[in-house]
Amino acid sequence: MRGFFNGRDRIDNFKQLDMIKKDLIKGGVNVKKGWIIALVVLVIVIFSGVGSYNSLIAMNEKVDGNWSQVENQLQRRADLIPNLVSTVKGFAAQEKDILNTIAESRSKLIGAGGIADKAAVNDELNSALSRLLVVVENYPNLKSDANFRQLMDDLAGTENRLAVARKDYNDSVQVFNAKIKSFPNVIWAGMLGFETREYFKAAESANQTPIVDFEK
Repeated sequence: MRGFFNGRDRIDNFKQLDMIKKDLIKGGVNVKKGWIIALVVLVIVIFSGVGSYNSLIAMNEKVDGNWSQVENQLQRRADLIPNLVSTVKGFAAQEKDILNTIAESRSKLIGAGGIADKAAVNDELNSALSRLLVVVENYPNLKSDANFRQLMDDLAGTENRLAVARKDYNDSVQVFNAKIKSFPNVIWAGMLGFETREYFKAAESANQTPIVDFEK
C-alpha cells in the first residue's frame, strides 16, 4: 500500500510540474505577444512622426517660398519710388509734403522687419500714393509726361503681382496653420517646434485706390 501511495504521489508531482511548465510556456507566449504589440505600436508612432515632420517641413518651406515672392514685389515697388518722386518734383515741386510722405514710407518699408510691420507700412505707402494720384489731376503736364506714365504703369503692374503673391502666401499660411492644429499633427508640431504662421493682411483702404484717367 505504501508503494502504491508513493507511486501516486509521484504521478501527482509530475502532473503539477507539467502544469507549471505549461503555465510558464503560456506566460512566455503572452509576454512575447505583448512585446510584439508594443513594437508594432512603436513603429506606427515613429512612422506617424516622420510623416508629420516631412509634411510640416514641406508646407513650411512653401510658406517661406511664397513670402519671398511677396518681399520681391515689395522691393520692386520700393525701387520704383525714387524715380517717381524725382519725376513728380520736376513738375510739382511745391507738393513736397506728399512727396516727403512717400519717400518716408518707402524708407520704412525697406527697414520694416516683421510681417505685420511690413503690412502696416505697405498700407501707409498705398495711402500716400493714392493721395499723389489725386494731386496729379492738378498738373496736366505731369499727367502727360511719358516717364511718369511709364512709372505709374510699372507700379500698377507691381501692385497686381503683389496682390497675387499676397494671396498665394496667405493661402499657404491658412493650409499650414490648419495642418498643425489637426490631430495628430498638433502633438508633433508642438514637440518639433512648429508654430502658426502670420498672415500678410492689407487694410481695407489699401484696395480703394482712386481711379485716375491719364487720357484726359
